[in-house]
Amino acid sequence: MVIVCQDRAMAVAGTDGVRESGGRRHRVVVLVRDGMLPMEVGIVHRIFGEARSAAGEPLYELVTCALRPGEVLTDTDFTVRVAHGPEALATADTVVVPASGADYDRSEGCGDGRLSAELAGALGRIRPGTRVASICTGAFVLAAAGLLDGRRATTHWRSVDDFRRLFPSVELDADVLYTDSGEVLTAAGVASGTDLCLHMVRCDHGAAVANDVARRTVVPPHREGGQAQYIRRPVPEPQLSSTGAARAWALEHLDRPLSLRELAARESMSVRTFTRRFREEVGISPLQWLTRQRVERARQLLEETALTVDRIAAESGFGTAASLRQHLQAAVGVSPRAYRSTFRGPGSEGGPGAGDA
Repeated sequence: MVIVCQDRAMAVAGTDGVRESGGRRHRVVVLVRDGMLPMEVGIVHRIFGEARSAAGEPLYELVTCALRPGEVLTDTDFTVRVAHGPEALATADTVVVPASGADYDRSEGCGDGRLSAELAGALGRIRPGTRVASICTGAFVLAAAGLLDGRRATTHWRSVDDFRRLFPSVELDADVLYTDSGEVLTAAGVASGTDLCLHMVRCDHGAAVANDVARRTVVPPHREGGQAQYIRRPVPEPQLSSTGAARAWALEHLDRPLSLRELAARESMSVRTFTRRFREEVGISPLQWLTRQRVERARQLLEETALTVDRIAAESGFGTAASLRQHLQAAVGVSPRAYRSTFRGPGSEGGPGAGDA
């Protein structure tokens, strides 16, 4: 199957509420590459394409371009036929770079921290002052081009280690859904491209227009928290070590108040020796580890049960709903209610107070 991306240019100037750029609508150019994710490209076209003025006129024109016009491979079983080459980048007011499998390819992409000559040449066509945004690992392209040096940025949580290794001069924030550093913006993952595009529409035309786009697209106009809430961080099973038995016992008794003295006694150690060895083996203090385990237990119960927040606080060892709210907010950036509304699966609803807090 072949999908043809058509130039959606509508050269109508002066429409009520339209942000003009040199006598035309604000032009968004999407640069696609082999291995593109169709959903990410579709997000850009859908969000900007749905933005309307008070008079109902489109506020943006969208153009899709590739390094070479023609068929572009996707990460699925179909290709996309793109009519425009990199020359379209020179006409852009905003450039969006979605992810590509090439971001991990050390020979053809920027998986080694460097741009291919062809990609570097294409990006060189972008005019100074153009707003540039990336989605998911498209941030690797912007970083390799030097556009993120000294700036705050994000990328998909699975790629943060590689990103930090390749681009130490970038201030990477792995927990947020998107970042805005003025002329350069980044989104964390596939769906967070929606959050970023709505943010740009909101910045350009206000909350009312962005909210209308969200309503048309049937997505929330703003999501709480960041991508930290999507990362499951199970602690490895306790291994043979001098503190492993205490950790295994603690995991079975998270609902109880657990003291350092009690944990150390499980290993027949002094508190000082236990704390030192625990940190050597796990990398964090016993109390930090306990808090993480309790947060993970609370997340599991919020996702998989209809227990009240008070009950979950007790089961996970936080004691009170207020303590649970504080620790969950610190760990993943959202309240228990917001977390549960996002992740509760079929059959887990019900029970009085299930969505409290």
